[in-house]
Amino acid sequence: MAALRFEALSKTYADGTRALSGITLGVGAGEILALVGGSGCGKTTLLRLVAGLDRPSAGRILLGGAAITEPRADVGVIFQEPRLFPWLSVADNAGFGLADRPAAERRRLVEAALERVGLAGYGPRWPRELSGGQQQRVAIARALVTRPALLLMDEPFSALDATTRASLHGHLLALWEESRPTVLMVTHDVEEAVTLADRIVVMQPRPGRVFDELDNPLARPRDPLSPAFEAGKREVLRALDRSLRGEAPLQEQAAENAGMWW
Repeated sequence: MAALRFEALSKTYADGTRALSGITLGVGAGEILALVGGSGCGKTTLLRLVAGLDRPSAGRILLGGAAITEPRADVGVIFQEPRLFPWLSVADNAGFGLADRPAAERRRLVEAALERVGLAGYGPRWPRELSGGQQQRVAIARALVTRPALLLMDEPFSALDATTRASLHGHLLALWEESRPTVLMVTHDVEEAVTLADRIVVMQPRPGRVFDELDNPLARPRDPLSPAFEAGKREVLRALDRSLRGEAPLQEQAAENAGMWW
């Protein structure tokens, strides 16, 4: 586990587009943090910076106290699409990041990872023989089999039906429980954010910046039909609505209103 830290992070592209401005934010070691926000708020740009695939214009990103300036072996990524190699078997795809391990250890780790995502015995198959949900399970196993310190997720369940998505949420959390990597996820699905995250950060667009931070105190496993879960969704939706309207977060508004009494 390793804490993640953004310090006055900004990103401006060559054409002058300000994608991010002044992001200062911490993600605790072992915490699952979800980023939500409207289009143009820089969520995917932020993930690319953390993955070391791009450089910030200002500020820095620290993982375990060390600056991220390039891709790192201890940072795993799950993309929107599975991105499996079609010429490799399911087992070889899942164990792609274990090339430096002895063959017996690699086989053992891959078999265990596939079993935990419900794909025991699927190792010899080809990606084309799997459904979309099964392919994404392989992607989850591949990202977590190396036990990364940090896991980045860019809407990995957005293309799946509700039943498959709920199943994969369970598989992901079961794998996360084993080594508790720090997780930073981007999602447009408020219910998914409330299901998975310990904390939800609402971002505001043009340029992308932090609008509000909402703690999620619900114990796991979370019941999406419970009144507490519904209340959590409403809180996130209210913050999203205010961010898109350009209004102040409720905490700031409450502080301003309280000040009017003095």
